[in-house]
Amino acid sequence: MHAERLLTPEIAPDGHAALRGVEAYIQRSGLPHRLIELVKMRASQINGCAFCLDMHSRDARKRGETEQRLYLLNGWRESPLYAAAERAALAWTEALTLVADKHASDADYAALRQHFSDKEIVDLTILVGMINLWNRLAIGMRYVPDADRAPEAG
Repeated sequence: MHAERLLTPEIAPDGHAALRGVEAYIQRSGLPHRLIELVKMRASQINGCAFCLDMHSRDARKRGETEQRLYLLNGWRESPLYAAAERAALAWTEALTLVADKHASDADYAALRQHFSDKEIVDLTILVGMINLWNRLAIGMRYVPDADRAPEAG
C-alpha cells in the first residue's frame, strides 16, 4: 500500500494502532465474517473507495463469498441472493453511511431487531462506523493498492 498524500501508519502510528484495535474487536465480535465483508463492501461502494473495494472484495472471496453476490451487492434489494439478516444489515449500513439523508430510520432499526441481538446491533454499528472511517482515510489520503495496477494505455 502507498498513499498519494500521507500514509497514516507512518505519520500517526499510535492513531493507526488504535484503529487496528477496533478492527480486531470487530473481527472477534461474533458477527459472521462474510457479513462483515459485505458491510465493508457496501459502505465502500457508497463512498466510492476504490482502495477498500479492492481490499474487501479480496477478503470476502477468501472468506468464501461468491463472485455473483459481490457483483450484485449494489443491487441487493432486487436480488434473491441475500438472506433476511443480511438485508437488514445492508439497509442499516446504507442508513448509517448516508446518515445525513437517512437518519437511521425506525424501520431500518426494527428490521435489525428481528435478526440481531442488542450486542450484535451495537457491533454492527461499530463496524459501519469503522469502515466509513477507513473509507475517509483511504479517500482523503489517496491510498492506492500496490498490486494489480492498471496497465499502461496504448
